[in-house]
Amino acid sequence: MTEASLEQLVEERQFAGILQTYGEVFFRLSNSLLGLDATNWNKKHFFQLINEADTLESFLDDYGARFNRTYCFLTETVASVRWFAMAGYALSHAGGRLASYGAAGWLDAGGAEAGLERSLTFVRGSLGRLLQAARSEAEALGIEITPEVFPESNFLPVVAKRRLPRNVGQADPKDEGQKIAEVASKFLAACDMLGELRVRPIEHPEERKAFLKRHCSEELARVYEATVHNLQSTYDTHVQNTVLEHGDDRLPRLRGHVSGALHLLATVTYLTHFFERHEDEVRSEEVKHRIGRVISRAEVQATILDLLVLATRILEDGRKVAEDLLPEYTNVQEMEIEVGDGLVMHARPAALIVGIVNHYGTPVEMEIAGQVCNAASILELLVCVGSHPEERRFVFRGDENPLRDIRTLFEHDLGENGLDAFPERLSYLNGNA
Repeated sequence: MTEASLEQLVEERQFAGILQTYGEVFFRLSNSLLGLDATNWNKKHFFQLINEADTLESFLDDYGARFNRTYCFLTETVASVRWFAMAGYALSHAGGRLASYGAAGWLDAGGAEAGLERSLTFVRGSLGRLLQAARSEAEALGIEITPEVFPESNFLPVVAKRRLPRNVGQADPKDEGQKIAEVASKFLAACDMLGELRVRPIEHPEERKAFLKRHCSEELARVYEATVHNLQSTYDTHVQNTVLEHGDDRLPRLRGHVSGALHLLATVTYLTHFFERHEDEVRSEEVKHRIGRVISRAEVQATILDLLVLATRILEDGRKVAEDLLPEYTNVQEMEIEVGDGLVMHARPAALIVGIVNHYGTPVEMEIAGQVCNAASILELLVCVGSHPEERRFVFRGDENPLRDIRTLFEHDLGENGLDAFPERLSYLNGNA
């Protein structure tokens, strides 16, 4: 007996009938949205559009429509709707929360409100054109667009995305102050990360494109977003709703800077994904050209840069808060250690020192013969040690917690006799060996 194939081809004309049924809800929602003044689109509308576009895109992908000449443009249009709807949702959320973030200063000096509104206007306009393009393409394919609208009662309630804390590799803090110091330290590191980009408004499209290609590819955009997202997760897990937070109004203000920047960086990721999706070699030239007629790629990149500038500014505006918090929640000390005979500071013990510093998340510097380096950087530490191979004396400066564990590491011969000999409090180093 011949076994039935696990995959069967569907005639394009037959698929149009199937698509008409599965696309009805999406097109009903498009009727409702296009019937509204776009300035009235809010989180509820974006949230519903994300869900309906995702459902229709998944259906199209199940049939391989992305790789079919007849249906590829419709599929790409629906996918683009989803990414722009995600951008609209993030921006409308950020715009509605600026006041609760304690952002009064940003509205004036930072221009956050005006910048957000410009970006949101662009996203709304782009979504309107994409929805119209999807409808026109569906009609050209012989699909009858329903005249019915999306019932108001069918809109999904807007709920926060729920997820477990991002705490892999983190230990429970012995005190809340330790985590506050870590948050402040990581906040300053995030400021420095974006500050090093020297991001600025760029009017010339080609210069702007070259800048973003160097500094804000999708891969890099996801790094920026993840860095700030992890920072917010650390705060929410260990600091939010604590006695210390209720007693220090600087802490919720710092979180406001984190959250404000995070929503903008998420939008940067969504729009960068859209841009690169239609720049790569996977999409056909015809599809890229047709999408380009609907959405100006130069305007997409101008919006990406505007949001990156604004996110950097919002973080930078919180730098003083973090700088004030860090010394108050750390007990900075200096510790001098002399290495015993037979011990050499090579790559493995250096990695253990870096592991200790990163475990606590507060800054520690190491000094050898007057040369100072960041003890959280394996590269800086090895360069410093390599520059003074005969030196036996090391000086560490930082919070008492990492310094205590670094001393213990030296007392146990830098782990040269095996990590099993370490006391329990250094057990977290097993993954750094």
